[in-house]
Amino acid sequence: MGNDIDVHLGKRLRRRRRLLGLTQQQLAGTVGVRFQQIQKYECGANRISAARLWQLSEALEVPVGYFYDGLSDQVRRDVAGEAEGGEMFARKETLDLIRAYYLLGERPRRRLLDLAKSLNGGEHADA
Repeated sequence: MGNDIDVHLGKRLRRRRRLLGLTQQQLAGTVGVRFQQIQKYECGANRISAARLWQLSEALEVPVGYFYDGLSDQVRRDVAGEAEGGEMFARKETLDLIRAYYLLGERPRRRLLDLAKSLNGGEHADA
């Protein structure tokens, strides 16, 4: 189970780093490690200490709890496999779209969301 947690934390670390558009090298420089260490954290090969997790949360502008979100669900599904939809958020295309979306002002974002919903036949219109 310990390894499952390490893998989960690593996936959350990678997702947030990519969402912010940071390279492993940039993140490593911010927290004072080599990029290879970030690689090992992200694949779950190395455990992240509490102190390092705090530094990473500060660098990635998220609370420490962010890394644990969904952990109990993830462990139940066996961390070896991606959670449903998890692969979608790992795609570069998805992350690029999310970044571009949040660069828009509130009104254009709302209009783009309405457009996307209408193209999807109105499914999840209230989501």
